[in-house]
Amino acid sequence: MSLLSIRRRAAVLALAAASSLPAQALSYEGQDFPDTLQLDGSTLQLNGVGAKVFVMRYSAYLGALYLPHKAGTPEAIFAQAGPKRMELRITIPFVKDVSTQEFVKAIDKGVQRNCTDAEKAAVAERVKQFNATISEVGRVKKGDVLHIDYLPAQGGTVLTVNGKVWGKPVEGQDFYTAFLKVFIGEKNSDARLRAGLLGQPG
Repeated sequence: MSLLSIRRRAAVLALAAASSLPAQALSYEGQDFPDTLQLDGSTLQLNGVGAKVFVMRYSAYLGALYLPHKAGTPEAIFAQAGPKRMELRITIPFVKDVSTQEFVKAIDKGVQRNCTDAEKAAVAERVKQFNATISEVGRVKKGDVLHIDYLPAQGGTVLTVNGKVWGKPVEGQDFYTAFLKVFIGEKNSDARLRAGLLGQPG
């Protein structure tokens, strides 16, 4: 076998080995978040991970934002078309579970603080629809995973809790943008979480 053939064979073997490796993951507060995932026929990139701080510096949940392309500013994120995912992993300590009304309150407050009057008027009924769906979940506990996905091909924003879909899709990318502003808008409730989701130092 010639030297060239040996090199070619080695290259093929190396490529095959690399393709069999698991996807890279970011470790954050003891949990792994894959660098990429498949959603609605698209490959999404992990933009960043952050923690919603609770009492005594413990986290209530970890948030991970997946996008078609990484972006460091809210404007660049909002402008992206295609599927997106906000993943929330409940980590809240000390209590058995927590009411999803806490999410409803946070969404209402975040939309009011970060959206213009015109934006608020445009999404008001859809915010009510989404909050009604979250309310139906009732309570969440440590270890639960929520996916809030923007799936244009399926009609809009879809809520999934531990693999179960709740409610009907909420139409419109403008609604999903309003939802994301709760976390990464200028008047957010947690600067550390915002920085993490934007891929910035906390």
